[in-house]
Amino acid sequence: MTEPARPPTPAVQIGPLKIEGAWAIVILVLLLAIVVALIVLARPRPAMLLAGAMWIGFIVYWSATSLKAPAAQRTEPAASRQRHQTLLNVALLLLFVPVPGLRLTLLRGPMVPAAGLTVEVAGALLYMWSRRELGRNWSARISLQQDHVLVRSGPYARIRHPMYTALIGMAVGTAIVANELHAVFGVLTMAYAYVRKIALEERWMQQEFGAAYDDYRRATWALIPPLY
Repeated sequence: MTEPARPPTPAVQIGPLKIEGAWAIVILVLLLAIVVALIVLARPRPAMLLAGAMWIGFIVYWSATSLKAPAAQRTEPAASRQRHQTLLNVALLLLFVPVPGLRLTLLRGPMVPAAGLTVEVAGALLYMWSRRELGRNWSARISLQQDHVLVRSGPYARIRHPMYTALIGMAVGTAIVANELHAVFGVLTMAYAYVRKIALEERWMQQEFGAAYDDYRRATWALIPPLY
């Protein structure tokens, strides 16, 4: 069963309490501010602050564009969406918040922070490119729009879910900057969230486009060439 189609609305759920609309964005910003405060108290390096600033900028960009997405004819169930959002929240916390017992330094060298920031910026640029190519077919959650089309241009020519690739790339870049074991678990959590999401999304796309989507799958990689 799927929910009745409706325009996507930002939402925050804390236990049984669900808040939607503009107040949800306010709460998200406050939660981000709390996380940033915790990070600042941990006295992070300047590169880590830059990595966090990029994520905050991305979340603001994502929230603004999600309000403009058109109504869909079929959307992801709320419970599935909530599980996905919880995984992403856990991933971000693991990327940024030092976890006792998981602070093992992984890489050595003065260029490690710069390399991580470069990877993070590349991921953000790939996301924006992919978002532009997807156009009106984009949604903040798994959905099929009215007159949905199968996009195969730009990064979609080789990767079926380049926005998810981009977000995992941003997480990898952040983990390189953090350079501690807890951040690796953040990347793994985010990767799991999107692999799980891909399974549902591809099932819907196959139902919508049939043989055309089967051909597309055979000609492309789902997430990270040549691994998956």
